Amino acid sequence: MPAATFEEASTPFVLKDWFNPTFYRHFAGLVAALEPKFEQAEFLRLVLEDLEKRELMARLQQTAFALNQTLPGGYREKVAVLKALGPQLQHDFIAIALCDFVRQFGLADFDFSLEALRHLTCYGSAEFAIRPFIAVDQTHALETMLSWTRDPDEKVRRLASEGCRPMLPWGQRLTALVKDPSPLVPILDSLKNDESLFVRRSVANNLNDISKHHAPWLLDWLSAWDLGQPELSWIAKHACRTLIKKGDPQALALFGFGEKPQLDASIKVLPETLRLGDRLHLHVELSSTSRKVQNLAIDYVVHYVKANASRSPKVFKWTEQALPASQTLSLKKTQVIKDFSTRKHHPGEHIVELQVNGQRVAQAAFVLE
Repeated sequence: MPAATFEEASTPFVLKDWFNPTFYRHFAGLVAALEPKFEQAEFLRLVLEDLEKRELMARLQQTAFALNQTLPGGYREKVAVLKALGPQLQHDFIAIALCDFVRQFGLADFDFSLEALRHLTCYGSAEFAIRPFIAVDQTHALETMLSWTRDPDEKVRRLASEGCRPMLPWGQRLTALVKDPSPLVPILDSLKNDESLFVRRSVANNLNDISKHHAPWLLDWLSAWDLGQPELSWIAKHACRTLIKKGDPQALALFGFGEKPQLDASIKVLPETLRLGDRLHLHVELSSTSRKVQNLAIDYVVHYVKANASRSPKVFKWTEQALPASQTLSLKKTQVIKDFSTRKHHPGEHIVELQVNGQRVAQAAFVLE
């Protein structure tokens, strides 16, 4: 996604600042050039009033609402303006507001709206906007999306997969597909050999969603794939990343990591006491006690201290290595301990465990002051 290109963003930059006053004035000017009857002043009033109180998605949705209030004509006439506007925006996330217009106001004109989303996704992904259409008429929506798997534009093909992810982050959960993902098979099967990594990554993410509720079903399906093909192997492994981190035996076996590791392991963390913003250094040694080469999936688990002083584990992918018989493997890794919107740190003793082929084989600790 491109960086913001408009002025007046606050410092430090946050995503909601893509929708800022300078952008809105620019945006309104583009719309007015396409539709002379556009109520430009009223549009600016609607999007700028209480702007600071709105977070990112609320700003996006308010943009679509304001367009509906200030563009003349009926729904189809307004969509025609948005189609002409799309190529001029040059910012993928901001263009999602055009797709959100279809989400908010197009459900009653089902087929026309799906075609509009197919067109608009080329400028800003319609992965969020298409989900209410799937919820209302899953069979018809998925049939249409299956036809998109043959579209010449990779962004349309990606929408066919990304739009029907059962648990798309920030998106409406598709409850019926969470319960039964089998209707997704034709779409994902059609796209798994797509020439575009952009599309194949979406297929893998869709499958990873499925793995969280239907692991045996998914693994049975993947086991029938030709995993000797590098592209298919990559999709399958990326699809199983959550299962591999959890140490799922069937998932580990599918990729050659099913055997219990035979080794002596140690892990050190330095420094043993640190503050927020410091770097944590991990030092690992794995010494084989086997007489044959071992394929190892190596991860580490940080048990973060929570506000109530309990701990919550987070598994991090590290590496995959072949360890020869009677040999020693040394690994080093650095991680900055800092807050994220999804994780806040709290003081106390944090446990770090080394995980190899799903087995916890060594541990250490550090104290966050």
